[in-house]
Amino acid sequence: MNPLARLGQPIAAVATAGGRGAVGIVRASGRDLAPLVREVCGRDLQPRHATLLAFRNAAGAVIDSGLALWFPAPHSYTGEDVLELQVHGGPVVLQLLLARVLELGAAQGLRVAEPGEFTQRAFHHGKLDLAQAEAVADLIDATTAAAALGAQRALAGEMSHAVQQLAAELRELRALVEATLDFPEDDLEFVQAHGVLQRVRALLDALDALRLRTRQGALLREGLQVVLAGQPNVGKSSLLNALAGAELAIVTDVAGTTRDRVRESIQIDGVPLHVIDTAGLRDTSDSVEQLGVQRSWESIAQADAVLFLHDLTRLSSPQYRAGEARIQAELLARGVAQARVLHVWNKRDALPAAAADEGVGELVRELRLAPQAAVGPRLSARQGQGLDDLRRELLARCGWQSVPDGVFLARTRHVQALQGCTEHLQQAADWLQRPQPALELLAEELRLGHIALMGITGEVSADDLLGDIFGRFCIGK
Repeated sequence: MNPLARLGQPIAAVATAGGRGAVGIVRASGRDLAPLVREVCGRDLQPRHATLLAFRNAAGAVIDSGLALWFPAPHSYTGEDVLELQVHGGPVVLQLLLARVLELGAAQGLRVAEPGEFTQRAFHHGKLDLAQAEAVADLIDATTAAAALGAQRALAGEMSHAVQQLAAELRELRALVEATLDFPEDDLEFVQAHGVLQRVRALLDALDALRLRTRQGALLREGLQVVLAGQPNVGKSSLLNALAGAELAIVTDVAGTTRDRVRESIQIDGVPLHVIDTAGLRDTSDSVEQLGVQRSWESIAQADAVLFLHDLTRLSSPQYRAGEARIQAELLARGVAQARVLHVWNKRDALPAAAADEGVGELVRELRLAPQAAVGPRLSARQGQGLDDLRRELLARCGWQSVPDGVFLARTRHVQALQGCTEHLQQAADWLQRPQPALELLAEELRLGHIALMGITGEVSADDLLGDIFGRFCIGK
């Protein structure tokens, strides 16, 4: 069926999470639901007032007693008529009530809502723009307080307002340029008289500030994949336990104890980190351990950051140094960017600082590591020493920055859209700095930048993008 035709059908669903709870909600939305309200509730309802009622099945038996709320269009979440029934939160009660609502609304074509369909209708009826609609799901899924605050800013329209301000300035500049296209002989005079280059540069500066807030928001929403890597017995499992504050991984003196990936999600300053402890990287004849080492390399390839642990107490061992050399060569051969690798020096409590400095310097020179490797965090995972330094360095390595105005809980597509707009405006600036600017090419770059920007709020969006976004929502929202 045509998606627009489906949007014209009334829908209903359980709007609260699965399982048992004190209260559950059945929600219906559509055009002219007044007849359904009378059928379900046995009476007309006063708009936006809670009414205590008994909800009955076809035989007249009471399913449950609860509150009914009636929101006539357009003053509702979806912009359509909305009926919400609040009853006890048992799954059986909710399903019985939903079945009764669907039965009574069958003549109107009432059907079960698809995931995200209530919010999708709010978007189509102008109650939310696309960035705000995405923020609804992000607020529900937020795993940290910082992520929830970022999602709330986006839902309140702060990001949309910033985008719309930029779009308005860009639209005004486009109109000015396009109105002059019929007078090509005046290109240079026009550009100079109206300060076009200065205006484009001002837009680029504003885009940079907005991109910073959205990049940080994307980190908050998606988190970072952090892999603990290194030879056996360098302290990876101890570090995972220390970061998590729990005994998640087995710690022994036996090499090869960790044979599969151990995952745990933690947060540092509100930023979610998905930490993966991996099998020690070494040559082994044990087939099970070989599989673990293979998975370690797979995790390293996919990581946002790799914490490469070194054992300060074994730096003088020829066998250990040979193992370090093999691993560094493998990192290079696999194309693992050094920018993603943070060298961490563990077991600092086991030897004097001067001896540690000497051993680290020798190994860095021998392996030809980047100079910053020598100043990587020194810690004792077992004693919990140096963990704060590691946390700060890890956030910095992953690109986290404190933003005075706060961040928006943005998505990767928002960051990409702002990057696309920036690239087009930069190209426009390049055209403007040529001896004879071509207004046609300038106008085209401004147009493409405007389209990229408008994709954030959904003013320019493909149907398949909308389907992907709303399809990830929970049913009932």
